[in-house]
Amino acid sequence: MRRRDGKGHSIDRGNAVGFRFEGRAYLGFEGDTLASALLANGVRVVGRSFKYHRPRGVMTAGSEEPNALVEVRRDGAFHPNIRATLQELHRGLEARAQNCWPALRFDVMALNDWAAPFIGAGFYYKTFMWPRAFWERLYEPVIRRAAGLGRLPATPEAGVYEKAFAFCDLLVIGAGPTGLMAAMTAGRAGLRVILAEEDREPGGQLHTATGAIGGLPARDWAAGVLAELAALPNVRLMTRTTVTGAYDGGVFGALERVGQHVARPGDLPRECFWRITARRAILAAGALERPLAHPGNDRPGVMLLGAVAAYWHRWGVDPGRVVVFGNTDAAFETARALAGQGVQIAAYVDPRPEIGGTAPFEVRTGAEVVDTAGRFGLREVTIRQRSRVFRIEARTLALSGGWNPTLHLACHMNARPDWTPEIAAFVPRDGMVPGLAAAGAARGLFSTAACLASGRRAALEAAAELGVRAQAAPVPEAEDAPYRIAPLWEVKGHGRRGTRAWLDLANDVTTKDVALAAQEGYASVEHMKRYTTQGMAPDQGKSSNVAALAVLADVTGRGIPQTGTTTFRPPFVPVTIAAMGAGGRGWGFAPERRMTSDMATRAMGAPMIEAGLWFRPSYFPRAGETHWRQSCDREVAMVRNAVGVCDVSTLGKIDVQGPDAGRFLDFVYTGTMSTLKPGRVRYGLMLREDGHVLDDGTCARLSGERFLVTTTTAAAGPVMRHLDFVQQAFCADWKMRIASVTEHWAQFAVAGPQARAVLDQVLDARVDPGDPPFMGVHEVTVGGVVCRLFRISFSGELGYEIAVPAGYGAALFDRLVAAAADAGGGPYGMEALNVLRIEKGYLTHAEMDGRTTAFDLGLERMLATGKDFIGKAASRRPGLTGPERLQLVGIRGRDPAIEITAGAHLYAPDAPARADAGQGHVKSVCRSPTLDAWIGLALVRDGRARHGETLRLDDGLRGIRAEVELCDPVFFDLEGGRMRG
Repeated sequence: MRRRDGKGHSIDRGNAVGFRFEGRAYLGFEGDTLASALLANGVRVVGRSFKYHRPRGVMTAGSEEPNALVEVRRDGAFHPNIRATLQELHRGLEARAQNCWPALRFDVMALNDWAAPFIGAGFYYKTFMWPRAFWERLYEPVIRRAAGLGRLPATPEAGVYEKAFAFCDLLVIGAGPTGLMAAMTAGRAGLRVILAEEDREPGGQLHTATGAIGGLPARDWAAGVLAELAALPNVRLMTRTTVTGAYDGGVFGALERVGQHVARPGDLPRECFWRITARRAILAAGALERPLAHPGNDRPGVMLLGAVAAYWHRWGVDPGRVVVFGNTDAAFETARALAGQGVQIAAYVDPRPEIGGTAPFEVRTGAEVVDTAGRFGLREVTIRQRSRVFRIEARTLALSGGWNPTLHLACHMNARPDWTPEIAAFVPRDGMVPGLAAAGAARGLFSTAACLASGRRAALEAAAELGVRAQAAPVPEAEDAPYRIAPLWEVKGHGRRGTRAWLDLANDVTTKDVALAAQEGYASVEHMKRYTTQGMAPDQGKSSNVAALAVLADVTGRGIPQTGTTTFRPPFVPVTIAAMGAGGRGWGFAPERRMTSDMATRAMGAPMIEAGLWFRPSYFPRAGETHWRQSCDREVAMVRNAVGVCDVSTLGKIDVQGPDAGRFLDFVYTGTMSTLKPGRVRYGLMLREDGHVLDDGTCARLSGERFLVTTTTAAAGPVMRHLDFVQQAFCADWKMRIASVTEHWAQFAVAGPQARAVLDQVLDARVDPGDPPFMGVHEVTVGGVVCRLFRISFSGELGYEIAVPAGYGAALFDRLVAAAADAGGGPYGMEALNVLRIEKGYLTHAEMDGRTTAFDLGLERMLATGKDFIGKAASRRPGLTGPERLQLVGIRGRDPAIEITAGAHLYAPDAPARADAGQGHVKSVCRSPTLDAWIGLALVRDGRARHGETLRLDDGLRGIRAEVELCDPVFFDLEGGRMRG
């Protein structure tokens, strides 16, 4: 560790840690990151750039790092694109460089750098167009092999990942001086606070600050605040946690690095992805230092000044002989502070004509860095000062072109920040994300005193908005120097050498590329981004975007505000798919969902079948029954003649509330729901935007502004997504909310002539035959528990559905089954349910298969003409109605002994079994014990006009042929008198 010097307050010098990089063994200290340990060992080249494969070294000390992306190997697996600046050192760590072959120092693809004049921005759009035959045989295979940073593992991810949820009054994002002050103020007021910090050590810029806060060294003040926060039971400090995105409803995504720094994690998850719901949030993420675009600014040894200070103070890394190139007073003060602590500053270079103060090193004003030398490590810096050129030997070039507020989260709902010329940066506005307020450096305030005051003010305002009176503690005294900057975006080259000034170091985008994009018509900042790939690398242009758009503004003659920013999207840092999908491996990919009656159902010997993600009973066998059909026929007869109980909890249930709830349901249903009276239920149909049927179900009005929508089991998720989309896309300002409550309620159908007798045994009060009326709902109680009783039927018999909070579901099922047994009935499963609904001609998604319209299903009268609804215009398109369409009909086998099958095709009796002769196909079938016949539902061309006609059913796969008669799809109780009681 030949480059160790300084104090290094983040490392334990008494605890050495061995690790390997590129197959070589090195030593670091406990507390090191991989980047700091490599720098301390004199390793300067850590990777290769994407396009030109140029040698690249560590540039930053945080998640904005564009160069030091490595592959980390662990337990036989490897993880690509890990930032060496965030990967903490642990024993046995093994890392390798990416994007190089056969070795880091000798990379064959570095030949691309020599060909750079021919492969500038957008060259592929022009080069790979001809000859056409070369695309599939040559161009695409070569491009695919060269594309991407890092390698994808060939085997499935075997590591442990976790997901978690958290709730708080106030989420503070960032634990620098602003965040610490905000969390302390809110915590003292009693608010539930989550303080999320990306680093393992809170403090932010205080780690490198040399001044005092409240009379204490900055780090000591931070330690005191952290101790107070740790003692407060209402404050949670989450280190190693990056807030990655801001979403609707005060929800924030956050990625916690849990076990990446542990040598033997065991069952400890590698990462945990958090979904944090916060009533209010404060963005205290600080600011990102930006480099200066000058020729040769990508060599190993060119770093940000703040990173040089961080590696010196926190990890004791000696940068060697340093040239500082900055354009702010803060850069000059940082250079003086480093020199005072023992760092060898060779020169300070500033483009401003004069700067205040003296320094123990050479100061060159009115000067710029115009070139560098040293392929695998910086050796020399070329400076131009008032037309004169100087060369200075240096090991490190520290750049500081000003600071950009870390405003990305504030832009995640598509709002754009404002340009503030005084600090030459974009600053977020209030209200860009509802409930989120920016404070401190994230708001463009760059002095410590201003950050502390801003953090306190933001916390007091959040508390007031939440109705909590917080005490305004005094703001401690701290550094309050004004921020002065002379904006500098690009330095022109010197002579024939050094013509490339780099912006996006990961993607090898230069200022010349941006100018070329504008020249070729890609003058929009979004078009420039895609033409050059500026800001599209893993760092998402955190350090380069503002400089790039400033260069674009200069080339196009527009101002920076008129040029604007690109769209910031989540996530703020890369998030592994394994973390976002934690628990989704194996059975967890499609989790088993079991009804509250599951244990009792299995105890009765019922075989379970999958229905969507749910497991439901197929049938309930009894002694002496040797075939499922025997059980099914018995259960159908039981419902028709006595009573049956069926668990229908799997039906989707969506709660819709608010003054505009009825108006919203009118818009998503083809019929009118706003005219429903409280306590009544109506059958409804939903269409997709293309006019095809999405789902059917019931809508109940529970009270004036509250409705309950039910869906089929399979469509519960799609319908919820559809409603959410419609609300956001078309009704965002309507006063209503929707929530899925499927799992909140256990629901049971009680069907058959003895249904009321069963309910009379179970409910606390007898059932009035007229209350609820058919298609009605009201509240009842069972053992004092409030339940909902619906009078609806999916069997065609007198039917009720009783819904109880899910915690009581198992007990209610047992009581219902016992009462049904006393009345000569019992439970029935999916097979009987299917027979009962086919006999009545009721639909499921076997018929609503995504290709059918309301006209096809005979439901065109449900399309209201006096209002608009989703899919209305599209449903009237030519070709979606008319006799050429396949229409729903019933089919009955001519010979009761011959089985008919679902999926079979229908032909005229003498027609060949060819596609051009097809008349339709069968959707659902059953053997009806009620009718003693094979019956089914089918889609047949012009079917409603062909009742009574005979067709040939042909199932070539199973070798079944039978004659069937087309008929009305309702086979049983056509008038519906039985279910109306």
